[in-house]
Amino acid sequence: MSTFERYLTLWVALCIIVGIALGWLAPGVFQVIASAEAASVNLPVAVLVWLMIIPMLVKIDFGALNKVTEHWRGIGVTLFINWAVKPFSMALLGWIFIGWLFRPLLPADQVASYIAGLILLAAAPCTAMVFVWSNLSDGEPHFTLSQVALNDVIMVFAFAPIVALLLGLSAIVVPWQTLLLSVVLYIVVPVILAQVIRRAVLAGSGDAGLQRLLAAVQPLSLLALLATLVLLFAFQGPQILAQPLVIALLAVPILIQVYFNAGLAYILNRWSGEAHCVAAPSALIGASNFFELAVAAAIGLFGLNSGAALATVVGVLIEVPVMLSVVRIANSSKGWYEAGAAVRRNAAPHLRS
Repeated sequence: MSTFERYLTLWVALCIIVGIALGWLAPGVFQVIASAEAASVNLPVAVLVWLMIIPMLVKIDFGALNKVTEHWRGIGVTLFINWAVKPFSMALLGWIFIGWLFRPLLPADQVASYIAGLILLAAAPCTAMVFVWSNLSDGEPHFTLSQVALNDVIMVFAFAPIVALLLGLSAIVVPWQTLLLSVVLYIVVPVILAQVIRRAVLAGSGDAGLQRLLAAVQPLSLLALLATLVLLFAFQGPQILAQPLVIALLAVPILIQVYFNAGLAYILNRWSGEAHCVAAPSALIGASNFFELAVAAAIGLFGLNSGAALATVVGVLIEVPVMLSVVRIANSSKGWYEAGAAVRRNAAPHLRS
């Protein structure tokens, strides 16, 4: 690990401060950047996401994707967390903290809207950023890609019914343009570009050339991550400074939800005997959120200035620093994880072979 990577937490903290400061000092500039979007997907952020995830996708050999079936335990755990646990646990946490404990501290007319925003956030599993978290935890890239693709397919059918059930609505308007554009921008296009680059480099320089390329672009990926963080906090800088207490209170159930779902996925994978390189991304996928879809749905259902929209934005703001902390926990606990009886038992045949 390079010196730059070793102090990534420090750079993240500095980027948060810089982003808030820039958003306060030059709100007009960042409003213009924030308005550069299509179907609620911010295009400058999308470009930065490309710079983050394409280096990870270049590692993927499509000829090895058939081996993903070996990790059926990790796939099962992730699907269980994403679709059977996370939306419902967030609804419970929202009711406990926002609807009860923090209610006296919040605007009374927005409490129900805040809870709705939290539910929208939890009902959409993360897409693009998962590749970053998986890479930082030495996750199995083929598992990560296949799991994200599977979640995207399920989301098309399950997002609306789950949200309608938890919000007590007869139906919701799914922002299909946002969902489909995000999948194309964050999955389809980067995968195609990464495979074109991979094949060109392998044809010209072989595996050694590919490894040199990956080493060269790794810092670019992390710089794009930090630039994304600056933009996200700059977009919301004035709002953070205007109502810090509300944002801090909304962050509490989101934080608990992230650590609860990540921890549950991690423990279930260990109990089932799944390899750590799958358990780590499984926990990260199970905990993170598809905030573009959540924000678009909140605005469409409740309005731009609603409590629901603000709640989903809080999810955006804490996504990077919180997920980096989950990465750190997964990496530091690898020894404990691999000491599990089921993990050692399943690893034994591979070691003998």
